[in-house]
Amino acid sequence: MNVKAVILDEKAIQRSITRVANEIIERNKGIKDLVLVGIKTRGCPLAERIARKIEEIEEEKIPVLSLDISLYRDDLTEIGEKPIVNESFRISIDNKVIILIDDVIYTGRTVRAALDALIEKGRPSRVQLAVLVDRGHRELPIRPDYVGKNVPTSKSENVKVSLREVDGVDQVVISDYKG
Repeated sequence: MNVKAVILDEKAIQRSITRVANEIIERNKGIKDLVLVGIKTRGCPLAERIARKIEEIEEEKIPVLSLDISLYRDDLTEIGEKPIVNESFRISIDNKVIILIDDVIYTGRTVRAALDALIEKGRPSRVQLAVLVDRGHRELPIRPDYVGKNVPTSKSENVKVSLREVDGVDQVVISDYKG
């Protein structure tokens, strides 16, 4: 991987999470009926961090769930039979405001898959989208409600989010795409 630039370092990621948490509270006039849902893999630790920041501000815990969308992807080829997943949420999402959280939004296909998976699990009153990085190049009409940082990229570049919980370090880098 040929790193061109570090877009966000640890402190910048912390600031982005703080800003997104505050925007979520403000837009929803508090945290009543809010549930954070992190898209596996890096959306989950981001959801946990946002939840901790919201708890720090509001002095109240907010539920955090994780969502595996691998069976809902339309851009991955499958070999053999699809495994059966009986993953369920530990709380109901019916009539809740869901904040769907991911690390990067690019084409919009991951979010589309997440919406399919989410609707299979319940009927939320609203779904909002929060991402750490929006790099543009949408193929579907999907737009995040909360963005840590907008990063204009070319299609020949790659945005790599590394988080301490998964990768041992907090940073976002832009590199030349190798694919």
